[in-house]
Amino acid sequence: MIRVGQKLQEERIRKGYSLDDIAKATKIRVAFLRAIEEGDYKKLPSVTYVSGFVKNYIDFLELPEKPYLALFRREFNEGDYQTILPENISASKEISVNKVRIRQALILAGVAILGLLLYIFFQYRQAIFSPSLVIDQPKENAAISTQTVIVSGHTEQNDSVTINTIPVVVDESGNFRKEIGILGGTTTITITSTNTFGKTTTVLRHIRIKGE
Repeated sequence: MIRVGQKLQEERIRKGYSLDDIAKATKIRVAFLRAIEEGDYKKLPSVTYVSGFVKNYIDFLELPEKPYLALFRREFNEGDYQTILPENISASKEISVNKVRIRQALILAGVAILGLLLYIFFQYRQAIFSPSLVIDQPKENAAISTQTVIVSGHTEQNDSVTINTIPVVVDESGNFRKEIGILGGTTTITITSTNTFGKTTTVLRHIRIKGE
């Protein structure tokens, strides 16, 4: 059977072109051009390149594209080409795919482990750390002119708060507010927040009534 590579070679020689001339004009390597002429398609990089190189070769020689490509398709079977790929190329592709899969698996495992650690930390951080407690009012060493004072602030959700050992209501956002009485002179107000694990935080406020 006449191969398309033979006809291309004959036409190239008839027109006085060397393989180097074709390579410079088409940007196809000499080794690939020689493989096409010899019908040794397994030396070409991929199926897509095979048909593209042959078409460019045909066009350069100004040959009728349709019959030459038909001749090429009769002798070239993509399925056969896939099976005759060099073992080192097939192996390298398989190794690359495996590396990508392993890398993806490691990334997913790392994300899962990080998520688990964060979940454990947020679930049990109250067992490790004392609760936060911020007193908005009164300010430390505040001087007041009445015998009552508003104590307000915020702590963490689900924590309990006492003011001078008296429990106060804490809303869903951790805010609390209570009015307490001052007997006179200088008074110490003790505010304590306790979480579900028994960890506590205490803030003291020293208050005095003006003129006393």
